[in-house]
Amino acid sequence: MKLGRIKFYSVLSVLLAINASCSIEIKETENRPKQSTPNIVIIFTDDMGYGDLSCYGHPIIQTPNIDKMAAEGIKLTSFYAAAPVCTPSRAALLTGRYPIRNLPNNIGPESTHGLPESEVTIANILKEQNYATMAIGKWHLGYGKPELMPTGRGFDSFYGLPYSNDMLLPWCPWLEPEHILELYRDNEPIREIGFKQDSLTIDYTSEAVEFIKKSKDKPFFLYFAHSMPHLPISKAKSFRGKSKAGLYGDVIQTIDWSVGEIMNAIKEFGLDDNTIVIFTSDNGPWQNLPDRMLQRGVQPWHGGSAGLLRGSKATSYEGGFRVPGIVRWPGQVPGGLVSNEMATTMDLFSTIVKIAGCKLPSDREIDGGNILPLLKGEGTTSRDQFFYLKGKKVEAVRDETWKFRYTETDGIELFNLNLDPSEKYNRVQENPELVEKYYKQMKNFALDTGAEMYVIETLIENK
Repeated sequence: MKLGRIKFYSVLSVLLAINASCSIEIKETENRPKQSTPNIVIIFTDDMGYGDLSCYGHPIIQTPNIDKMAAEGIKLTSFYAAAPVCTPSRAALLTGRYPIRNLPNNIGPESTHGLPESEVTIANILKEQNYATMAIGKWHLGYGKPELMPTGRGFDSFYGLPYSNDMLLPWCPWLEPEHILELYRDNEPIREIGFKQDSLTIDYTSEAVEFIKKSKDKPFFLYFAHSMPHLPISKAKSFRGKSKAGLYGDVIQTIDWSVGEIMNAIKEFGLDDNTIVIFTSDNGPWQNLPDRMLQRGVQPWHGGSAGLLRGSKATSYEGGFRVPGIVRWPGQVPGGLVSNEMATTMDLFSTIVKIAGCKLPSDREIDGGNILPLLKGEGTTSRDQFFYLKGKKVEAVRDETWKFRYTETDGIELFNLNLDPSEKYNRVQENPELVEKYYKQMKNFALDTGAEMYVIETLIENK
């Protein structure tokens, strides 16, 4: 995939790009109702690991609703978030672009910036197609000014937290003394949340069901970004002790209940055949918890599981980037499909734009590709590479078989992901030509995007 350099555009040019992108006439098909394009629901969890769901191998946590969704659609086993932490991962999903192009690092309530106003989001494009659009849950792409909040980025309405649920005192001691964590409706805080988060998932779910009910007579886009299982985890009394996996298991099973409520609402209002539902996570699970959390009652086992994968959130090993990916669309995506083809959350942008009958913005590089043929079981992904970014640094690259990784801490590493998905066996010594090949690819990516990388003085030396 060709990569271009970062460019900056005015708000006017963005609006022109959106208008131009939505000029395609929607053609009627046998599987698409004449009155509308498909409804789109993205369920985006926070810090859920690759191994946290029963359909991805967890032996204790039970997720029957998500498992059913996978059985009725496609389960992706090589699906990647675009970053191993919250903010850049969300920016990439909503824009289809590597986060180095727009918002590479996490931000918080003290930040004065967010997703650049020059960026075009999925919601911007769908709103121009007469979609009702709503964001529920965690935003974390800008705060403090209306233009940085969801209603300034293409969403008609918002209900949720403007950033992570741990960004409150005393958890984050760098915040101002007067800072409090509040729940927002659109651009206004409606109540203080603080540590009272037991009913958060239930409240979000009620809002989601109500939005589906109100929007059932026109196409809608629901971006449902859960605050859980990001720490501090909590759950309602009605879900306590439901899982043998303790508090963390209860939290995951509450999210599974939420998915069931969304699916029930879609069916109740007769929208099942015309709604595509996507379930995934923003990055891998939180492990090796910081002292600031352990000192305040969080237990080491309150983080999730990456299953057989190495690493966790904030690392460029597979456990930080590879996440659950499930897509259900009756009549379009055959049930029971499982694919190990490489795909990413960035691909959702191009795919949804295609489904909605729009053109991609032509004034910027879009790093995601249309994976609709893959989802339908009619073809493979067009993605031949994926680059692992941590902040502004590119630390690794993979293709269909191999993953090359280099950091100052871990040195040069080369893994055959087909034979060794757990990244246990470093194959550098026997494949010097591959080391040189992938290192060159990373250098070209850095030159094209403005990313930084560690410079290897000697490619192979006592590794």
